[in-house]
Amino acid sequence: MPERIAPAALLAGHDVVIDMINSDGAGLPDLPRLLEVIGPAIGAAGTAFVEFTPTGGRVVAAAGSAGWAVGRPVSPTDPATVCLLAGPRVREVDVSRLPDPFGDELARHGLRRMVVARAEVGGVTVGSLHAFYPDEDDPTGTGRHEVVAYLATCIANRYGDRTGQPAHGDGPMVALADGLAVVDRDGHVRLWNPAAARATGRSAAQALNRPLPFPLPEPGQVLDHRLPDGRWVRVTSGEVPGPGGLRVVTLRDTTEQQLRDEDRDLFVAVTSHALRTPVTVIKGYADTLTDHWDSLTDADRREAARIIGQRTNELARLVDRLLTSATDRSPGEPPAPFDLGDALRSAVADLPADLRHRIVLDLPADLPKALGDRLSLVTVLTELGTNADKHSPPDSPIEIAATATRRYVSFRVSDRGVGIPPEHVERAFERFWQGETDGRRGQPGAGLGLYLVRRIVEQQNGWVSLRPRSGGGTVAEVRLPRR
Repeated sequence: MPERIAPAALLAGHDVVIDMINSDGAGLPDLPRLLEVIGPAIGAAGTAFVEFTPTGGRVVAAAGSAGWAVGRPVSPTDPATVCLLAGPRVREVDVSRLPDPFGDELARHGLRRMVVARAEVGGVTVGSLHAFYPDEDDPTGTGRHEVVAYLATCIANRYGDRTGQPAHGDGPMVALADGLAVVDRDGHVRLWNPAAARATGRSAAQALNRPLPFPLPEPGQVLDHRLPDGRWVRVTSGEVPGPGGLRVVTLRDTTEQQLRDEDRDLFVAVTSHALRTPVTVIKGYADTLTDHWDSLTDADRREAARIIGQRTNELARLVDRLLTSATDRSPGEPPAPFDLGDALRSAVADLPADLRHRIVLDLPADLPKALGDRLSLVTVLTELGTNADKHSPPDSPIEIAATATRRYVSFRVSDRGVGIPPEHVERAFERFWQGETDGRRGQPGAGLGLYLVRRIVEQQNGWVSLRPRSGGGTVAEVRLPRR
């Protein structure tokens, strides 16, 4: 066994591995070949690489006297493993201090000491490289620590280049991206890995020797905790065997999942509420016609049929809004020139009768053509007109006027209702948001109309805005590109 590093052997063997990498070799043949090369070159009796995933670690490659260890699982909560995942990136370890039975297995193969280095990609630990030595060999002072650290970096870069490709045939390369901490019996942080810093926004310097920035759940329990900055983390803990009273804490950023869950719950709540009203009215009038047909006058029957038709149209529009808001659907046809004035007149003709009678049109005869999707204009005008109808007196006019500039053709829908406060003009376009009047909800609805209007208009390279109307009320303006 050489007394010091054999650079020529190391470089010659490393060239073989580099050639394999350049030829697009897979992770499985590259890694064992590298371990076979570096073991003799650094005087190690055996070498091994442990790959870490969110569910734990496993020896995925080994050579020399450690070849028997391939496939052995490694728990990330073992005290020895915890120490390797934090603190100095490379260190020497007495294997007799490893938890049984792994330490005993190494000793039976004559391996008493090891140099271990973490393999990290962007601060995330993907694994650890181990070089094993017998008792009589001293791995210190020969540069082996530096070489093992360097080779661990090479392997880590290999992981970075190969993200998503198999390393050992059982699945993709996945870094140990969960946050990891160790706390003492007083709840103070003793170890804090980079993933914990990313998940909480608290660096190791800010976390070490201080209390955890979130409650500590009991072993085996799961805690979802919201941090002061609004992010969510899912926290678990386990006890470390031994007299020290240490706890291993894992945490994962679940902010996106929490937001999805909140959106889903809100969507279900709003949908059930919005659908219930028209369905109840339709059923009530249908039952009245069925049960009391002979006792109703012709006028009563016509009125019931009119209301059923009106509520059915409302229900159809609501279902369309809900389905559209739940998808990323874009206009079916590419933008094309169309006559905005003619399109607005046609869209007004399709409005419900009660709303249509309130419309006052002001459309110049020489209005230039707009560029967009003419069919979607019916939805846009219906939503803006319905919104104006809900928030203004029943007998007041709703004005629709159109103008043009050098770049845009625009139309405005103006009402004389309660108006919109300046601080609400952007919030009104949020999904499910509804304004309030005198501390109460102004009108029932799903809060989707303006949200869909903005999506439709912006998909056509236009934009839409709200502003208070001079003299009271609200002006909604839609601008589309001019042909």
